[in-house]
Amino acid sequence: MLLNQLQRTKNFIRNKIKANPKIAVILGSGLGNIQNQLKNSVSIPYKKIPYFKQSTVQGHNGQLFFGKLNSVDIMLMSGRLHYYEGYSMQDITYPVRLMKLLGIEKLIVTCAVGAINKKYNMGDIVVIKDHINFMGNNPLIGKHYNEFGDRFPDMTNIYDKTEINKISKIAKKNKIAVQKGIYFAVSGPSYETPAEINAYRKLGGDVVGMSLVPEAIVANQMKIKVTALTYVSNKASGISKKSLTHKEVLKAGKKAAVSMEKIITNFVKEF
Repeated sequence: MLLNQLQRTKNFIRNKIKANPKIAVILGSGLGNIQNQLKNSVSIPYKKIPYFKQSTVQGHNGQLFFGKLNSVDIMLMSGRLHYYEGYSMQDITYPVRLMKLLGIEKLIVTCAVGAINKKYNMGDIVVIKDHINFMGNNPLIGKHYNEFGDRFPDMTNIYDKTEINKISKIAKKNKIAVQKGIYFAVSGPSYETPAEINAYRKLGGDVVGMSLVPEAIVANQMKIKVTALTYVSNKASGISKKSLTHKEVLKAGKKAAVSMEKIITNFVKEF
């Protein structure tokens, strides 16, 4: 059934676009402005796409964009789906499965994160080099389809080191400071307690967030190269003396957006 649904969704998209993108970007909270840089763009609201769920979080407008960025055909997912919205892991990773059927070879995943590492500051760009899945679930649980890849995919190099080095070089060339860190994934939607953050730090996390990992796992299974680019929207609980709010996340996203967009546009140009 899932394969049939994906095929119907693919056919629907193909009837709407002429582009043949090989690279896709999932835009996190406050990072939707990159869509304005697209040329010959076509936008498709999630509500019109067969079998797509709706994004309900502020800062996620819920549209797919297809167009050219630096003369390269690209797919943008403006607004992701989250586990904490009540969707299943299969629901929130459905768009990534679709990407593979549309011919996507590289995926850039962006999102806001809280800083666990005390050396990180608000607005810092953090390239993810590995993750710890503490969400209590995995998107590969359930019926397996051989068309998706291995039942037990290797996770050793989920975040492609070559792509990480490219990001670092692009950032350096554009005088943008970037960190390399480990993403600690939790289900949310409540922010973490100081005790939890202290535990996550001891377990090896540098940043914490409520997304990214399910998408990365599924992309990795389907042999899509993954690059995860995040920005520090706040210092995590117990480090920050301020109360944590989603408004703070969106505000930090606007500040980091310029640097993030510059890195992404140059990365796409190299592709």
